[in-house]
Amino acid sequence: MNDVAELEQFAVLHARSQQIPPDRCRAVLDRIDNDEDGEPGSWAVEWSSSAAELREAGDLLAASRHWTMARFPYVDGPTRQKALDQAVAAFDAWRSGIVPLRLDTPRGELRCWATEPSPGPPRPLLLIMGGIVSTKEQWAPALPLVRQMGMTGVVAELPGVGQNTRSYDWDSWRMIPDILDALGETAAGVDVYLLALSFSGHLALRAAAHDRRLRGMVLAGAPVHDFFTDPVWQRGIPRVTRDTLAHLTGSEPGEVAERISGWGLTDEELAAVRIPVSCVVSSRDEVIPRSDVARLIRTLPGVRVLEHDDVHGSPDHVVESQLWSVLSVLRMRRALPLRRAAITGALAMTRLRRRFGAA
Repeated sequence: MNDVAELEQFAVLHARSQQIPPDRCRAVLDRIDNDEDGEPGSWAVEWSSSAAELREAGDLLAASRHWTMARFPYVDGPTRQKALDQAVAAFDAWRSGIVPLRLDTPRGELRCWATEPSPGPPRPLLLIMGGIVSTKEQWAPALPLVRQMGMTGVVAELPGVGQNTRSYDWDSWRMIPDILDALGETAAGVDVYLLALSFSGHLALRAAAHDRRLRGMVLAGAPVHDFFTDPVWQRGIPRVTRDTLAHLTGSEPGEVAERISGWGLTDEELAAVRIPVSCVVSSRDEVIPRSDVARLIRTLPGVRVLEHDDVHGSPDHVVESQLWSVLSVLRMRRALPLRRAAITGALAMTRLRRRFGAA
């Protein structure tokens, strides 16, 4: 059972990133007073009830997003499991221009979403991955935009998240080259880019140190070294983060710090990352230590950093972060100058509105 107040705090980011209207989100949150599986007023029950209403109204994408919120932060019982299943089914019924992928890898099957195959020569590939609490259905609606960028898009989940049944461990970074291998001709001989959010950024950095197929990456709130190795910092991370890591690694919450203590990226590994890296960071991040950001800047001299005065995930800067991330990928590719100019303009307007509103 999770702490409802903490769930609400961290769920705001995921609601905003999925474009759930604030008034609708607030209406659901106001009905929640517990996190007992299947109980009236519980987190999963109330979000699932809202999702069912949206499905009845014919809004399948919104329904999927609300069921995604219902299984947040991870499946811990029948109600959240049902919510995950319903979220996948509703997204499957809604999708257009998006296809399911089942990839056979050495460590088991992976279920992903991808852009429809395009005629002509293979396109550059953008692999999108979320963190320890976000499923592929949360990010897959962006795939049509990826196609408009002239790229093939694939959305995968971190090991242990959603439908990814792999175990989450030190070796989890190997999932990225496994995906590229399993994609066959789709990833053969093309430039591969990563949009790796939160904990998947840790996997992406380690993969980039070993796999030369990767040509650039955009990170957001990624743990690097001290998150894993600093016991003092570990004691202060939010309970939902610790409990989710315990769930994914098959350990008890009190054992998490020891379980992940050897996962930190070394300076030698980071020095082997010789591709463009852009990173969104939050100055008041309560999950990722500031020293991890400093390590990236020190070991990756060319890293681009967008810093927000915000908490983990920068929930008050979602649109700006999204625009900047898309622009970063296009800059790495040196492609679509007109689209880059349009996004640069939209980014400037977003910042202007924020400053004007703050004034």
